Amino acid sequence: MTRRSVEVRREEILAAAEAEVAGRGFARTRVSDVAAALGVSSALIFYHFGTKERLFAEALEYAVNRDLARLDATVARAADPIDGVRRILALYSPQGAGNGWTLWVDAWAESLREKQMRATSRRLDVRWKDALVTQIALGVEQGIMTCDDPEGAAWRLSALLDGLAVQVMVHRSLTKKQLAAWAALAASRELGVDVATLS
Repeated sequence: MTRRSVEVRREEILAAAEAEVAGRGFARTRVSDVAAALGVSSALIFYHFGTKERLFAEALEYAVNRDLARLDATVARAADPIDGVRRILALYSPQGAGNGWTLWVDAWAESLREKQMRATSRRLDVRWKDALVTQIALGVEQGIMTCDDPEGAAWRLSALLDGLAVQVMVHRSLTKKQLAAWAALAASRELGVDVATLS
């Protein structure tokens, strides 16, 4: 096997770690698996990240940051806060065959035992909720939504989406279409808007 040079960038290591974790899970992935995928030594991985825990926490952040960039771009295109909420709900839901939700669900389990993963997961999770809070607060300010507690509404909607996503991704007892319909219904009730505007 041809060995890659020691100049392998951190981003390449994170991309490889993301791919390995998506296939094996955090608990079953070893640093040596990531190193083998790149054709480098485990020592090089430890040189860049120090610990397996830091590598995996940063791999989660690497994956989620792509989703957060899409979130920012999607919200920027919204016609108004109702459209912003609709777009956030659609983007938050499991889509396609990407690694995003696979890594999130696995990261939740890993976060129960590993504090660095827990801190990273929490910080990234709050970023999604903050985007939703902002749109709801704007909608209330503009008089197109009715909500006494934008932050509470955003957290309740996010928690509902998290739970429904587990049913879609893990248990496979719901379809993505059902998830979208239930999320839109819950948001319409929370925000005092017609469900049709969120579908």
